Amino acid sequence: MASMRDIRRRIKSVKSTQHITKAMKMVSAAKLRRSQTTLVAARPYANKILQMIGALQDNKAIDHPYLQQKEVQKVCYVVMAADKGLCGGYNSNLLKLAEKELAECSYDYDVVAIGRKAREFLSHRNVNMVREYTSIGDNPDFMQAKALCEELLALYGTGVYQKLYFIYTDFRSAMAQNPVCKQFLPLQVEATGKKEKTEEFIYEPNEEEILSTLIPSCLETTVFRYLLEAKASEHGARMTAMSAATDNAVEIIDNLTLALNRARQAAITTEITEIVGGAAALE
Repeated sequence: MASMRDIRRRIKSVKSTQHITKAMKMVSAAKLRRSQTTLVAARPYANKILQMIGALQDNKAIDHPYLQQKEVQKVCYVVMAADKGLCGGYNSNLLKLAEKELAECSYDYDVVAIGRKAREFLSHRNVNMVREYTSIGDNPDFMQAKALCEELLALYGTGVYQKLYFIYTDFRSAMAQNPVCKQFLPLQVEATGKKEKTEEFIYEPNEEEILSTLIPSCLETTVFRYLLEAKASEHGARMTAMSAATDNAVEIIDNLTLALNRARQAAITTEITEIVGGAAALE
């Protein structure tokens, strides 16, 4: 049985850890609110711009390099994980999906790693990592997404890859995050199915030039949305994990306090027994 000194040291250690987890929970909650606000504002814009491209395609078949479907020989996966841990199953769930997708891929592939955890995971696998990005930050802005999108478009524009996929975590709530794999290029746009009357709309200058502006903007917005989804998921997962750790610390402290009281009671009982035994011996 542990001594009272050991139990007191253990209680002090758990209380110190509890202070840290509680602080991390509060920080993650604040970051989550900020990320969630930005994400909720970005989602309608990303959806609407896809609808606009779909409406333009309804009126006229548009041949754009980022819409062309090609015979697939080689693909590229962008794996987006966190730079840090202590966020529950966020990284492990995402990397399990990445490992599954790579194992089931029937084509040659290369990988782009975003986040230190993705880089560390992929560096221990037999994969060709063509790019790596770390230190994205807790609040990615649109300029970061634009720069990342430009590098990915340049990579795709070499013609080496016929498809490009994003593996990231889709944010549902602070308690639920869903790792997903989505095709990024060629851009998948669902037609609205409604043929608009040409006399109701005047395209200036024309559909092709409008799409040449809309599609790059759509891709940049999509990358920005993926970054926001991933960061909101990370903050939510870390807040939930730290909340659970704080609750567990309370339970451990209660159990240790009970063990300390029992040890103290046993020590007092032993001392009383020794005193009574000594007094009886003197008689």
